[in-house]
Amino acid sequence: MLLSLNHVKKQYGQFALDVSLQLEEGQVIGLIGANGAGKSTTFKSILGLIFPEEGECTIFDKPIVRLSTEEKEQIGVVLAEAGFSGYLTVKDVLPIMEAMYTSFSKEEFVEKCNRFHIPLDKKIKDFSTGMKAKLKVLLALSHNAKLLILDEPTAGLDVVMREEVLDMLREYMEDGTKGILISSHISSDLEGICDELYMIDNGKIVMHEETDVLLSDYGVIKATEEQYAKLEKKYLLRVKKEPYGYNCLTKTKRYYAENNPELTIEKGTIDEFIMMMIRGEEV
Repeated sequence: MLLSLNHVKKQYGQFALDVSLQLEEGQVIGLIGANGAGKSTTFKSILGLIFPEEGECTIFDKPIVRLSTEEKEQIGVVLAEAGFSGYLTVKDVLPIMEAMYTSFSKEEFVEKCNRFHIPLDKKIKDFSTGMKAKLKVLLALSHNAKLLILDEPTAGLDVVMREEVLDMLREYMEDGTKGILISSHISSDLEGICDELYMIDNGKIVMHEETDVLLSDYGVIKATEEQYAKLEKKYLLRVKKEPYGYNCLTKTKRYYAENNPELTIEKGTIDEFIMMMIRGEEV
């Protein structure tokens, strides 16, 4: 197991984190949720930047405090508010990376910088948002890491830039021995790369599902007041009152399509799913 969290708990005032998730070799796992739901706290707990009060977090089947230097080098990280000083150039960063990581390949890294149009002599503070994001991901990939922890790696990027970053990650995953835990507010990114999704809300995991199942089996029913009154409720996950009637989230849209052909049932997106899980009410 590359990564395992078993009821990792952390309290901040009224906010209480309680998270369990697993990531195996060959998997890309997405952590989704609204701002303030607990994604960043989860990432910091994994990386040992904060210390949980209860529960167990293991990387490569070891608590992070017991990882060797060599094992820590196997972790690549992108955090939204972390990175090298903007007054450095990429050329300045090269000797730092060589000193930090025994497996860092200067030649391969420079080749990828050229490939993805990252200038070597320009100060990082003068990079565009896209160049900064690509550099962060390239640095995380540059030392042969087995596990990537990526917090919003595509934030602020246009469609072309996002696809370049996602291509880097797909290439990274090709040999089937590595894994990625990624968060993103851009649902299409997660749909295109993640095998499974965990949704966090108010510090708790409220859903864990395979991405393909979520996109194929889940749906949003648009029902009038009269239709909702007659509707079988046992297959509904959340319900949200609307001016015209009700939006109803289901994980078995085929059942309603077969038994209630008069209903309008839309294929759910990850964004709609998040909205319904947070703002909808339990049936």
